[in-house]
Parts: sequence; structure tokens; C-alpha cells
Amino acid sequence: MNKRQALIAAALATVCAATAGSASAAASASAAAEKEKCFGIAKAGQNDCAAANGAHSCAGQSKTDNGAGEWKYVAKGTCEKAGGKTSAPAK
Repeated sequence: MNKRQALIAAALATVCAATAGSASAAASASAAAEKEKCFGIAKAGQNDCAAANGAHSCAGQSKTDNGAGEWKYVAKGTCEKAGGKTSAPAK
């Protein structure tokens, strides 16, 4: 694949992602309402966003399993059953 083909493929992928994202925004909003943050259950590298203690600022950057400040989105009502907590640890 030459540079021109790669550029065209990247542009098409961006357009496809943008249209798919806007079409699913309403579905995402209702799905997010059915989920909650669950602290202490994320495996290393599988956290959903920034650590509560400020150790990092992005998804997938946790270094240890089940870190108290690491969280994942789970279905409402299932966090404590999985051994997690729905509130961030005290600083």
C-alpha cells in the first residue's frame, strides 16, 4: 500500500467513525445511565479511565490488578457483588 492509499484509507476510517459515533450517541446515553463506576475491580491495563488518586489520566494505564483507585464501568447493582466499591477511596 502506498502513502496515497494509506491516507485515503485513514480519511475514510475517520469519516466512518464519526458517522457511527453520532448515530450511536443516543444509545450510548441510555446505556451509560444503566452503568456505574466500580472501584477496585479493574485488572492491570483494563481500567476505563483516569485513576481516582491521579496516578494516571487515561484508560488502560493501570499497573496492578484491583487497585483501589482504578475503576471500570459495570451494570448498576453489580459492583459490590464483584467485590468492588461504588465510591472512590479517600485521598
